[in-house]
Amino acid sequence: MRFEVTELPEEGRSTEAVLEDLAAAKSDDRDWRGGRVFSLVYSAGDEVHELHAKALGLYSAENGLNVLAFPSIGRLSHDLVGWTSALLGGDETGATGYLTSGGTESLLQAVKVARDAGRARGIERPKVIAARSAHAAFTKAAELFDVDLVRVGVDDGFRVDLAEVAAAIDDSTIMLVGSAPTYPHGVIDPITELGSLALAHDLLLHVDSCLGGLLLPWLVEAGHVSTPYDLRVPGVTSISADLHKYGYASKGVSVVLYNDAALARHQLFVTTDWMGGFYASTVMAGTRPAGPVAAAWATMQHLGRSGYRRLAEETWAAARRLIDGVSAIDGLRVLGDPDMTVLAIAADDGGTLDVFAVADRLAELGGWYLDRQTDPDALHLTVHAGSAAAVDPFLVDLAAVVSTIGDERSANRSAPYATDR
Repeated sequence: MRFEVTELPEEGRSTEAVLEDLAAAKSDDRDWRGGRVFSLVYSAGDEVHELHAKALGLYSAENGLNVLAFPSIGRLSHDLVGWTSALLGGDETGATGYLTSGGTESLLQAVKVARDAGRARGIERPKVIAARSAHAAFTKAAELFDVDLVRVGVDDGFRVDLAEVAAAIDDSTIMLVGSAPTYPHGVIDPITELGSLALAHDLLLHVDSCLGGLLLPWLVEAGHVSTPYDLRVPGVTSISADLHKYGYASKGVSVVLYNDAALARHQLFVTTDWMGGFYASTVMAGTRPAGPVAAAWATMQHLGRSGYRRLAEETWAAARRLIDGVSAIDGLRVLGDPDMTVLAIAADDGGTLDVFAVADRLAELGGWYLDRQTDPDALHLTVHAGSAAAVDPFLVDLAAVVSTIGDERSANRSAPYATDR
């Protein structure tokens, strides 16, 4: 049954009928619960999702704007920021921070703070330098906040090119950007070296760890990752981390942290310039849902450190199986050397395999969903605990699809494989 709404009904409908239509509306959605969606959803299992639903329900009406009316939201938010800060070195540096609605808003806030810090130094139109691999939200932020964003290249391993960063710095530069890891290829930029550049030129340095911030601490603890990336790196002034990614919280909750309280104050908005009295907010939105805050708090309490360690180890092992399995398939390669559990699959150097056609066939064959990237064309996969069990069947289907497309090309080399992109 397809779900169509033409107009608001004159009379209200029953709860059962409305819920039936909502269930029907999801019929064309990807089934992420089977682990076949290597993007968008991060799953720690049905028990955690059931916990999300109950916590969201408890706070479905409360307004996160006003913690005077709803002080519990302030306490929950304080806990989430504090726990995240401790994981990312903020307890050692005296960091302060705020919750946002997700990674995009955290990056928007970081750029807005940098703009205001630049203007305080007399720079009317500050410049931010980021790699081409840095998240698209930096481009959005530059447009919104009248900031010049300079995109620089990456090296052969898809990490930011430090020489290009250094060459781009001038008197209007206010902030450098590093990723831990980059979304496209799952590699960690050289944060230590970026920190040295930032210190040498008296610049801010934001680390976008929205993707990895709640997973990397456990991988570091286990000895799988050794690259410094967080607030303890000299020169890093701020960092962002999404709780709804590898923190396995309900969407959408992210944290942005600042090593300098004076810098953090640039994020606050306060005014009495209207007839409604004092108005203040710490993020872009005014009214905002309290449910995701409660669900994130419940998730972190439920999993605890031991739960996160277990999930991190399962995810790491699954990602290594996936990387090794892809590398063993003729015609494919993993781009770069992923530091974490995110990777991009492309055709072999010099190969003619259309990886977007591969994605089409995988969707038809087994309902697999993979994001698509360009320059070079590649398929993006984020491995999480919920996708771990799907890695082995995915590799079987991937090998079969690549072989089939290769056979078709061998039989008719003059006819390129067509795909709807």
